[in-house]
Amino acid sequence: MRRTAFLIAILLGVTCQAATCADVSTPPATGKPHFPPFGLSLDYIDATVKPGQDFFKYSNGGWLKTAQIPAARAYAGVNLELDLENEKRLAGLLKDLTSKPESGLSPEERKLRDLAEAFLDQARIDAAGLAPAKADLAMLATLKTEDDVVRAMANPALALDGPFGMTISVDQKNPSAYAVALSQSGLGMPDRDYYLKTDKDIMAAQAAYKTYLAQMLTFAGVPDAAARAAAIYALETEIAKASWPADERREEEKVYNPMPISALKKLAPQFPWDAYFRGAGVSPKNPKGERIVIVAEKSAFPELSAIFAKTPVPVWRDYLAVRYLHRFSAYLPQQIDAADFAFYGTTLQGNQTQLPRATRALYLLDGAMGEAFGKLYVTKYFPPEAKAKANTLVQNLLAAYAEDIKTLDWMSPETRTKALDKLSKYMLKVGYPDHWRDYSALEIPPGNLIQAVKNVSVFDWRRRLVRIDNPVDRTEWDMTPPTNNAYYEPTLNEIVFPAGILQPPFFDPNADDAVNYGEIGATIGHEISHGFDDQGSKYDGSGALKNWWTDSDRKNFDARTGALAKQYDAYQPLPGLHLNGKLTLGENIADLAGLVIAYKAYHISLRGKPAPVLNGLTGDQRFYLAYGQSWREIWRDGRTRESALADPHSPPLYRVNGVVRNDDGWYAAFPEVKSGDTFYLPPDQRVHLW
Repeated sequence: MRRTAFLIAILLGVTCQAATCADVSTPPATGKPHFPPFGLSLDYIDATVKPGQDFFKYSNGGWLKTAQIPAARAYAGVNLELDLENEKRLAGLLKDLTSKPESGLSPEERKLRDLAEAFLDQARIDAAGLAPAKADLAMLATLKTEDDVVRAMANPALALDGPFGMTISVDQKNPSAYAVALSQSGLGMPDRDYYLKTDKDIMAAQAAYKTYLAQMLTFAGVPDAAARAAAIYALETEIAKASWPADERREEEKVYNPMPISALKKLAPQFPWDAYFRGAGVSPKNPKGERIVIVAEKSAFPELSAIFAKTPVPVWRDYLAVRYLHRFSAYLPQQIDAADFAFYGTTLQGNQTQLPRATRALYLLDGAMGEAFGKLYVTKYFPPEAKAKANTLVQNLLAAYAEDIKTLDWMSPETRTKALDKLSKYMLKVGYPDHWRDYSALEIPPGNLIQAVKNVSVFDWRRRLVRIDNPVDRTEWDMTPPTNNAYYEPTLNEIVFPAGILQPPFFDPNADDAVNYGEIGATIGHEISHGFDDQGSKYDGSGALKNWWTDSDRKNFDARTGALAKQYDAYQPLPGLHLNGKLTLGENIADLAGLVIAYKAYHISLRGKPAPVLNGLTGDQRFYLAYGQSWREIWRDGRTRESALADPHSPPLYRVNGVVRNDDGWYAAFPEVKSGDTFYLPPDQRVHLW
């Protein structure tokens, strides 16, 4: 994924013959660009900063001088601006629903309205207290056996947690089939490092988490809350010690361990798997015999099962009660919601206040019935012609990528043929699905918020469960249309660009070509390139996890990407906190390659003609400034820390400076970048990939 608002590249364009290369010019301007005079904000450029010292600040320094993060957000900048615009649009759509007469609502619209109204009725929620959760909390408080515990963990209505997580996804080595996938889980803080590191900021988070656990237990009516919270914390610490680090979990071959359920029981014998699968409704058999499951962190499973067995059932009861209150905090009285936000929003992220409840309602609707809400969004804000224009731009970048692969001097003909085959099989999804999800089986009882949320969880799980033994549905989307993000899915070999990101300033048909290629072009290149990053390149054109490289080509590629990882290891987004180049490698590869291919595609669009000089800026300078401004963003320290420890994306500063320093085109565009500048790299140290 390119964007990380709540949580988004390997292309190089080359010259091509007119008969084989698509028209890569952007649509003609039909109005004013989002940022005058041609798509860039010239006021953001800080000419007092040398481009080679800090290109991020050179591109955005004027904005940085006055930028402030809103109290309810963990970030400010271009993503927030687009998020706010999308939130404004969704709020208008919701207002339209609430103003319609009952008789004018479709069944889907009625469900959206009823869910929103239940969430927005804070007075009713507060007056009800814990009554809507009483039955669930009573059930958790009376669990007696280990089988009882794992059935609660697997219950799709509750969507809680435990030492193992389960989902149904595409089988990485058989992409025409689904499989049950199992992975390590069970932590209340973002990553194992939050339990194991001992620097002062992490230790402050640990202390706050212990307080939070005791608060939640107190809300649940548990006596001796502090002592029992300590037992939960000790349990999670043991889980953290057994868990794999985040960077190791990126290794596709390591986390693909298929085995029949009988073998799983031998691997992790102290966990009651039969009860767990029954709780989720997963049959141990399939039409061909015993069900095969995919185990991720294989070496962690025996230890996690032992931790489960040695932990007394009362501790698991308390653990699940806390997880329940966290899961449903937004739908419970304000004091519980506020306590949950105090830890997860303020302590971890640094946000000072919560988003307004009306804004949170929009994200609830998007998460619960995103395609129903998205259908309304694209009808009003993303007409078919916008989808067609975006689709054409993606196809042009794919064409440029294909031409580049043909010229790589480090790739053998054998590997090149397979790379081109994979690229030719990319599935492209732009804007919104061709087939909308059917929500007719989802019941949203008016005024019963907890039950509605539980119904949403069950609906989504059953949708996955009923097709578990059927062929893969390749038309599905994993993001909703209003989402400001994009993704590449290796098992389907597809790139997906929701309508929510195809908006100004990322996609502005009225902007200068150089600007569009530096922004949306680099974004498109980023997602295409994930099919050829260090892990995506391990999947073939059919989406199967299968080596298609010669040994020498893979060795050459790994050496280049290893050098890029070392560069990022040296970056410190906070004092003493280094990025993990191995964890962020896939995204860093995609950033670099996406920028380079967009640059080459931009030059193809010029058709041999010189780009005009606008406001004293050459076309190449506008291209790179647009890229720099596309990452115009600042984060709170808490978010930066969480990203550095657990997120495969680098912070915005390094998604600019860490990328351009490896791009020869940037040095040509800004010849004042010289040896001795902070981000200057000698030509022989620049990482060249695709």
